[in-house]
Amino acid sequence: MTAEDATTHTPPAKTRVLPTARVPDSMDAPVLRWGILGPGWIAERFTESVRAHTRQIIAAVGSRSPGRSQAFAKKFDVPAAFGSYEELVQSDVDVIYVATPHNFHHAAAVLALDAGKHVLVEKPIGVNAAQARDIRDRADAAGLFAAEALWTAFLPKFDVLRQLLDDGALGRVTTVLAEYGEHFEPGHRIFNPALAGGPLLDLGTYPLALITDILGEAVQLAAVGTDLESGVNGQISAVMAFSDGAQAVVNTQLHNFTPTSASIVGTAATLTFDGRFNMPGGFSIHYPDGTVLRHEEPAGAHFEGLHHEAAAVACAIHAGRTAVAQRTPAASIRTLELADRIRGQLGISYPGE
Repeated sequence: MTAEDATTHTPPAKTRVLPTARVPDSMDAPVLRWGILGPGWIAERFTESVRAHTRQIIAAVGSRSPGRSQAFAKKFDVPAAFGSYEELVQSDVDVIYVATPHNFHHAAAVLALDAGKHVLVEKPIGVNAAQARDIRDRADAAGLFAAEALWTAFLPKFDVLRQLLDDGALGRVTTVLAEYGEHFEPGHRIFNPALAGGPLLDLGTYPLALITDILGEAVQLAAVGTDLESGVNGQISAVMAFSDGAQAVVNTQLHNFTPTSASIVGTAATLTFDGRFNMPGGFSIHYPDGTVLRHEEPAGAHFEGLHHEAAAVACAIHAGRTAVAQRTPAASIRTLELADRIRGQLGISYPGE
């Protein structure tokens, strides 16, 4: 997704037609055997969505706690439950879905790759860009697939967005505004510094990915943050400038729910997402002459959307590819490089770095 070569004129009304999403039916994806590494909340949502919308097989689950893996297997009728990650990656599965807390993503991905297994790693693929590069390099060396499970990137509306940007439908993109905040109950892992808590990796990955996918690498960055008593950062705001003069603004925080809004401003038109921009849903394109184009997509949450990433991964692995265009290793690295720069200004570090 890039706007670097976009034109700056406003297309005449008769040419203003939205492209159609090219996302295939998830049921048509070749069937792979999946192993779930880390049976937490997101692994449950992934399993529910994959079971409902694809023909993929959830064949095994692994946890460092035998009781947790057995409970997950019983709840979702998974044939094999293992009491260690090592047993899981050695089992008869094609691809490992890594769904541990953030600061264990890298080690789990390396474990799976060393066992000869393809990996889909929950976002963020690592806690920093160096970990993301290491996963990419190890996968490349082994000829294995590796990708970040940033499920938003696989939704139909973002395929439409890519086509619009490639066609220059918004003109030259000058501004991206994006934010994401949520409320979490006390005791949630997001407040735990030992688990790389704070909003940046959990929530901030979504707006930062949107910004870096559209505008690339920032040449200037100014960030401010507020810490919480638990020892994690509680809120971050940042403003960025890019080599072509474009700017971006991001906010992410743990204090309460926000609209999770995003807008992309171009010299020809402005695109505004409905509701939570990182969930399934529609968007509008507004032209200066009052013309409005609508992309309609049923609103939904993880159940309606996570299956798209599983289907895309299955298609890529079946075709012998080691990456997916929707979320390339380079894109994951670029987002984490920006997160690293923000943390550098705020003095935030994560365990194991």
